[in-house]
Amino acid sequence: MGVEIREVSAKQDLKKFIWFGVNLYKDCEFAAPPLMMDDLLNLSKGSNPALEFCETALFLAYRESKIVGRIAAIINPKANTTWNQKNARFGWVDFIDDEEVSRALFDAAIQWAKGKGMTAIHGPLGFTDFDHEGLLIEGFDRPGTLATIYNYPYYPAHIEKYGFTKDVDWKEYLITIPDVFPEKYFRIADIVRQKFNLQNKKFKSRKEVVENYALKIFELLNVCYKDLYGFTRLNDAQIHFYIKLYFSFFRLDTISIVVDEKDDVVALGIAMPSFTKALQKAKGRLFPLGWFYMLNALRKNDLLDLYLMAVHPDYQNKGVNSLVFAELMVNSAKNGYKFAESNPELETNTRMSSQWGSFEYVNHKKRRVYIKEI
Repeated sequence: MGVEIREVSAKQDLKKFIWFGVNLYKDCEFAAPPLMMDDLLNLSKGSNPALEFCETALFLAYRESKIVGRIAAIINPKANTTWNQKNARFGWVDFIDDEEVSRALFDAAIQWAKGKGMTAIHGPLGFTDFDHEGLLIEGFDRPGTLATIYNYPYYPAHIEKYGFTKDVDWKEYLITIPDVFPEKYFRIADIVRQKFNLQNKKFKSRKEVVENYALKIFELLNVCYKDLYGFTRLNDAQIHFYIKLYFSFFRLDTISIVVDEKDDVVALGIAMPSFTKALQKAKGRLFPLGWFYMLNALRKNDLLDLYLMAVHPDYQNKGVNSLVFAELMVNSAKNGYKFAESNPELETNTRMSSQWGSFEYVNHKKRRVYIKEI
């Protein structure tokens, strides 16, 4: 039977769009399926401020009334202006192992993008740099993370056969957390702290972090990430959206915030216990038991996900990252964490990857954004 493509227009169909991405991986031991409520917020106009300026079309592929694939086509005009492009993006792409299905999905996305005057399409990407991005091309036998895409090994072959080529790659590292932290980091941290009058901020509650430092954290990220692939500056509404989405569920001892004499954030490391196993058990639902699995992951875990790391350009190459590591890694070892997952780092960002040289580590995953002229 042929493949029928339908554009999502109703909330009921949006939920089907999201659940397909969860259910396709329900028997996969490596995938970390998202929570349905998170994707619903991200893809709903009125909830996600990015949809106030991004154009989006969501498509579902059907065969004999059964959903067999999905894709989101996105135009971020701010990104196109920033990078002087006329690119559409594709994201939230999933399909069964059938080339007729994947071809129909990309045909639909490209037809929509061409109708909007775009000259190329690239992805997987979301609305912003803080959404999931990059197709997994190596490391299919490694557990996924909350912050990344997991896809089956047949995806790259489908996409490349369609005519997409590499645009950029990211690498991911698995770092062994040492039981005894190298003494040189403490010495360097003390010297840097005194030389630049910096301090590691101590917190008593999550509320204190959110109310006093969340905005400063995103101000730093807007500065540090401005030259990274596909990045566009977040506006105030987007910053508050991401604060609400991500800053309500973390441990105080897995973050490190470095401030200057003005109490401005100049460096940070934000990590979280791995939620992969919890998400697998939750199966896309926070209730009735998903919250319990997530809470249990916060309390008992030996794997740490390193979500965000940044040092203000004025302090880069001056050893300021040692203040972050001297706090974050030591606390991690004390709390029983054995490994840390770096999450994606651009292959060209050697300044970032060089930080792992003092640790035992392995490059265990690789992911890619593809591009195609249209």
